[in-house]
Amino acid sequence: MIILAADEKIEPLGNNMEIVVSSAHTFGTDAILLSNFASIKRKDIACDMGTGCGIIPLIWCKAETNRIYAIDIQPKAIEQVKKSIEHNSLGERIIPVNCDLRSVKGVLPEGNFDLVTMNPPYKPVGTGIESVSEAERIARHEITCTVDDAVAAAAKLLKYGGRFCMCHRPERISDIIVSMRSGGVEVKKLRFVKQTEGKAPWLVLVEGKKGGKSGVAVMPDLIMKNSDGTNTDEFRSMFGDYMDGHQ
Repeated sequence: MIILAADEKIEPLGNNMEIVVSSAHTFGTDAILLSNFASIKRKDIACDMGTGCGIIPLIWCKAETNRIYAIDIQPKAIEQVKKSIEHNSLGERIIPVNCDLRSVKGVLPEGNFDLVTMNPPYKPVGTGIESVSEAERIARHEITCTVDDAVAAAAKLLKYGGRFCMCHRPERISDIIVSMRSGGVEVKKLRFVKQTEGKAPWLVLVEGKKGGKSGVAVMPDLIMKNSDGTNTDEFRSMFGDYMDGHQ
């Protein structure tokens, strides 16, 4: 039986899976959309960088998957992931690693991964109102991880032809494309996410391929809400049974 800290609680994910979250390390819609966009395959060896509470690996474990590494620079985040692994009896399906993604050499097997994902900090240092807590500052601002850092780490971990999937704010799309191409990870797929039809997108989902040729497929926009405020069928399907009771 796991012992929860005072600020931790267990939240259901559906399909008999539960996750330990806290005020410092929780998750949002963007992480769930990224886990779906990445389309993990059963035999993929995958790594989720900056995993936080481990939401992406845990969602993948709701289906039959191979080994998943979950890495984060913050020890408390990794302790939460370990509790979720124990609570769900996941054994060695998720491998938690406390490390700085800028220093993965010798820590993780380089050139070995089919899929790498990251829901990175969105704000450059010095922009917007910085969060009070250190955990929130690291999660939201590029203090320990820039777009270039994320791409460089993914390029080291991926095998040739492996995929790197990330989400970010649409205004950073040029930074992402330039960084990926410079790092040898060619952007192959883009999808913008909108709250409702006619609104500007608030999120972009990006897939790059290590060693890929040029050529980008721009997918239809993902619309979250119908005109009456209800969830669209596609958006609801991405959340599966987690959506029940989570409007």
